[in-house]
Amino acid sequence: MKKTKLIAMIALMAALAVSATGCGKEKGAENGEVIVYNWGEYLDPATLDMFEEETGIKVIYDEYETNEIMYPKVESGTSNYDVLCPSDYMIEKLLENDLLAEINFDNVPNKGNIGDQYYEQAKAFDPENKYTVPYCFGTVGILYNKTMVDEPIDSWDVLWDEKYAGNILMQDSVRDAFMVSLKRLGYSMNSLDTAQLEEARDELIKQKPLTQAYVVDQVRDKMIGDEAAIGVIYSGEAIYTQRENENLEYVIPKEGSNVWIDCWVIPKASKNKENAEAFINFMCRPDIALMNFDYITYSTPNDAARELIEDEAIRNSEIAFPDLSQYENMETFKYLGSEGDEIYNEYWKQVKSAD
Repeated sequence: MKKTKLIAMIALMAALAVSATGCGKEKGAENGEVIVYNWGEYLDPATLDMFEEETGIKVIYDEYETNEIMYPKVESGTSNYDVLCPSDYMIEKLLENDLLAEINFDNVPNKGNIGDQYYEQAKAFDPENKYTVPYCFGTVGILYNKTMVDEPIDSWDVLWDEKYAGNILMQDSVRDAFMVSLKRLGYSMNSLDTAQLEEARDELIKQKPLTQAYVVDQVRDKMIGDEAAIGVIYSGEAIYTQRENENLEYVIPKEGSNVWIDCWVIPKASKNKENAEAFINFMCRPDIALMNFDYITYSTPNDAARELIEDEAIRNSEIAFPDLSQYENMETFKYLGSEGDEIYNEYWKQVKSAD
């Protein structure tokens, strides 16, 4: 995907890179490889070329669509990934199953560019900040087309409005879909209460005939192309869609939503741990973090990179960098244990198989 690059800032970013690392070159292994497993379209490919050129470390890069697709491959131990970028609750699951290695932060001096508040948020799943370095954060909300929706939206209820039948896009993700239904009903999105989950499931089954599709990355392109009126979307995707289609509006529903954070981690099975740490350190450089933010438009927790954003509207955007204190009932996903996974997955199967 072609993205606009901030060409005019190259000289400034290069200078800041030198300042951040103490030298013009990244420190780390002189050769070898690092195997990275990341979300689809979640990093500017140019940064991989820059990393290889500066360190001599070859990057083998693989992508996934959901945390649930990623986890079994890591658990099996057969893929030998060195760096992952899972979400909050999946990090908690990886830690509970002893699948992550502690990071040697002596090899990641650029971690200091990440704001303290994001390390505090990460303590929800990494209590001592030993295993994670925040990469992106954001919220989940509703994106709607103002030319196709005839009233302001402030509630998850609109996803059950029959007048938008066939024009509603839902996330094809068990936790995100149940988050929407649970929050709409006034429950925690981490609920394990059987009655609450059954009620949320039944509401999703009622909603299913109204949906156009269950999607993941495709919600972005469909909304840009005016192929749907309403979609459940991550805030970072919303920023990008608004650049491409001025008729799109993003809102966090009044019933509350998910505040998520994705972090760099190193699997315990990594065979190239120092190279993995060099890679994470490189991604924490202000100039590199800015390139990735400009490319993927997901909010960066890198305070030094945010200061480099020239567009004041983006730098102070309530979508990109929301003041979460103004919202009620915002939560972060928790790992609910293998039993909780089984319950959610079974109810999700019932939703997807319903007529």
